[in-house]
Amino acid sequence: MTDLDLQPLQSLISKYAQKGRPGLLPALFAAQDLYGYIPETAAKEISRALCVPLADIYGVIEFYALFQSKPNPRKVIQICNDPACALAGSEALLKVFSSKRTRQDFTIEKAPCLGLCEHAPALMINNVQRGDVATQKIPDILDEIGQKPYGIIGGENRIITINCGKRRSTTLSEYIESGGYAALKKAKAMPPAEIITEVKGSGLVGRGGAAFPTGTKWEGAFKEAAQPKYVVCNADEAEPGTFKDRVLLEEDPHRIIEGLIICAFAIGAHDGYIFLRGEYTNALREITIALEDAQQAGYLGKNILGSGFDFDIELFRGAGAYVCGEETALFEAIEGKRGFPRMKPPFPTSKGLFQKPTVINNVETLCNIPSIINLGASGYRQLGTEKSPGTKLFCLSGDVVHPGLYEVPFGITLRHLIYDLAGGIKSGKSLKAILLGGAAGAFTNESSLDVKLTFEDLRANGLPLGSGVVTVFDDTRDIRDAVLRIATFFANESCGKCYPCQIGTQRQLEIIHRLTDGKLLPGDKERLTDIYWTMTDASICGLGQTAASAVLSVLKLWPELFDEPRSK
Repeated sequence: MTDLDLQPLQSLISKYAQKGRPGLLPALFAAQDLYGYIPETAAKEISRALCVPLADIYGVIEFYALFQSKPNPRKVIQICNDPACALAGSEALLKVFSSKRTRQDFTIEKAPCLGLCEHAPALMINNVQRGDVATQKIPDILDEIGQKPYGIIGGENRIITINCGKRRSTTLSEYIESGGYAALKKAKAMPPAEIITEVKGSGLVGRGGAAFPTGTKWEGAFKEAAQPKYVVCNADEAEPGTFKDRVLLEEDPHRIIEGLIICAFAIGAHDGYIFLRGEYTNALREITIALEDAQQAGYLGKNILGSGFDFDIELFRGAGAYVCGEETALFEAIEGKRGFPRMKPPFPTSKGLFQKPTVINNVETLCNIPSIINLGASGYRQLGTEKSPGTKLFCLSGDVVHPGLYEVPFGITLRHLIYDLAGGIKSGKSLKAILLGGAAGAFTNESSLDVKLTFEDLRANGLPLGSGVVTVFDDTRDIRDAVLRIATFFANESCGKCYPCQIGTQRQLEIIHRLTDGKLLPGDKERLTDIYWTMTDASICGLGQTAASAVLSVLKLWPELFDEPRSK
């Protein structure tokens, strides 16, 4: 490349140079957007501008799936390979595209879950998402500009998704007309400690899967004396089967912004981040517009609404690493490093982003905050159960008549969710299995249909709520295929920092391959159990701690699968 080629990059990365290493990922995206990949000359220029060693830059490029250090063909087609898309025919898509390899202007890749499970099968072409892809439309798909897919938004007692379902994003004026930012106006007149008391009293717990009490997290950061403090929205949704955060980001972004501002006011933070999954290009556009509108309207920036409180939000795009959904790995990514989880303690409320007190909440959690402030803790508790108050978003996909996002109060049954709200099993077939919580969750069957969807009832039945994934399999499906996809996912996504996860996910995948090939070895069942306990007890982060959960649940429910060689 010539010096002239670098001039556009130099003007773009000048603003990132002021941030030093935390500007690295945005600078790499800027280079890739300009050139289609990250040439060596561009990497060296970024190294010079940001004062980051070139070896570290290549370490980051190689860690994240969305960065490319070599030129790509004109089109890169990524076909989702998760269980939901497999049920909808993603393998047929792969075969059709593979038959077109005589065209040298595109390449085909298998991709982990793209967050379009209600639109399965899904794919991306040059980072443009496409859902509901039929094999007979392949020629058109290759040439058309993708349109944003919209799905079913349903349920009962909708308070989080009340503005969703219009098949477009909610504008600032529409959000205000529906009561938006009223909670912020109410909160700015409250002492921060009172806001935290309301959040604690509401019983809200994290909706990303960990279920940690939100008010307790806020209180911990509030009591820390160190400055500055940070608030972070974890929008790096990548759990196979999960798409709830994508819908909220695309269709009601101001609710997320309002929740984040209230959090910042409560703990005394003046800087916030939204860490967005890199594949969510539609959400990137909508949240960017919403942040600009909020800034112009005085909800962000200096002296917000005359309160004397200053707060800004930076939108930070992830680069394709499932492990960055783990909070400390996410911090590492923002800081311009590879997304390796940190050892805990210390916890983020004392040493989080940039080693400062930090509150990190997921998208759905933050979307509950305006309702809690508006209704008060007691009003919010009118929905749900005593131990699981409020509503929950469930992502239904697979073999149901109406896949989509359903918001319901805690306490309804799986039967009601699947049969009454989602229309039951497609094509008049029977239910075989349900995957709860996604790849990090567990399988169950019809015996759990009348279990109430609460933290306490699911826990009593040995089932996870997780992030709200409900993937349904009819009686014609081979569960071994789903287990193989899950094992492959974790083996590919393990960051490799700790040996229990790095080696355990590989050994697990090897055994599942033997299972699907009908070549199980004596003792493989016991080996799977040993792997489960080793990864659960010894892995650094939640990825390794849950990587064998779904596999072990299949071993318990259908032990005969591990006894009978698979016929060819």
